[in-house]
Amino acid sequence: MLYHLFHWLGTAVPGSGVFNYISFRAGMALFISLVISLWFGKGIVKLLQRMQVGETVRDLGLEGQIQKQGTPTMGGLIILAATVIPTLLFARLDNIYILLMLLATIWLGTIGFIDDYIKVFKKDKRGLAGSFKVIGQVGIGLVIGFTVYFHPAVRTKVEVPQVIAEQFQPEEVSTYTAEDGGEHYLLDRRLPNTTIPFVKGNEFNYSSVMGLFGREARNYTWILYVLVVVFIITAVSNGANITDGIDGLAAGSSAIIVLALGVLTYIGGNIVFSQYLNVMYIPGIGELVVFIGALLGACIGFLWYNAYPAQVFMGDTGSLALGGIIAALAILVRKELLIPVLCGVFMVENVSVMMQVSWFKYTRKRYGEGRRIFKMAPLHHHFQKLGYHESKIVTRFWIVGVMLAVITLVTLKLR
Repeated sequence: MLYHLFHWLGTAVPGSGVFNYISFRAGMALFISLVISLWFGKGIVKLLQRMQVGETVRDLGLEGQIQKQGTPTMGGLIILAATVIPTLLFARLDNIYILLMLLATIWLGTIGFIDDYIKVFKKDKRGLAGSFKVIGQVGIGLVIGFTVYFHPAVRTKVEVPQVIAEQFQPEEVSTYTAEDGGEHYLLDRRLPNTTIPFVKGNEFNYSSVMGLFGREARNYTWILYVLVVVFIITAVSNGANITDGIDGLAAGSSAIIVLALGVLTYIGGNIVFSQYLNVMYIPGIGELVVFIGALLGACIGFLWYNAYPAQVFMGDTGSLALGGIIAALAILVRKELLIPVLCGVFMVENVSVMMQVSWFKYTRKRYGEGRRIFKMAPLHHHFQKLGYHESKIVTRFWIVGVMLAVITLVTLKLR
């Protein structure tokens, strides 16, 4: 909003040119997000307390559960407000990537809010039916998948030899001069490309998979791509939701992941850095750094109230949205295949539940009694059962998250 205002005013306002710089607007989005989450977040927490929006904690036999009874939930409203407001203020609202992320944030936040509302005000511990949650997640996955694949503004630039570049229309090819003085050619095409980690020339086209079923099957690559997008958004959204089980774990882990995605996004949106590191250049994607700055500030600011002992829980309002937002960001930046590494904490938490449930059902059917792999799932509860204090569990999970983020960034050069 402010970008468009100062762009319209032009040179009439001295210093307004700084709004042309993504780094400045991202920094301001981060700062304003922190102000909103820290300053106004306090008011939201007090409002939730007055409304008696308390969490009903199921007795799992874990230490500290009694003290958490009645702690306000739906604190994800702080994260949503601190993300959306700075983005509206500082991002370019004519950018398709920004519009997609705002839609995903509000969409998933609304699903989580409905779930929390049913639990708190309708006194129904089951909340929103799981099928409706999945429908909502699939819905935003379809929107993002179809938009990325078919929208004319969503494009990538792939470096090609001159002999290949000459086969396309001039408007589809751009050039740049490298440090060695050589001229390089970039083919501007709408391709369903993504990045394969640890592989030289690490671009992968989804149509190559469909090509295994015949040449004509390539025409239906969009079906494969959309299905992949839907699966990733649903899986990561649920993974973040499961991770939100002890104070500060989901918010801190998300902040680490978002910071790493911010670095990848900035590089992918800068033609100089992307060509130097030999990674996919995506025109216009750099604008997402502004959104990421706001989201990072929201996660860090929320930790002020969510760190042990938590004054507020994010609830599904925050956790469902955070996971879906992270998945959508990775997809837009064409780094979805890095999710198992970057979002390793979410993935392990998710897998631990699947393993526990599957093994319990199998052993009950085979031996007449259910057996468990972990003392309790998800994994963070297993460590609680072993006697670790939740602050130590959270800190160690954060350390693992930092290590995974570093490995993710190392993939830029390690191939």
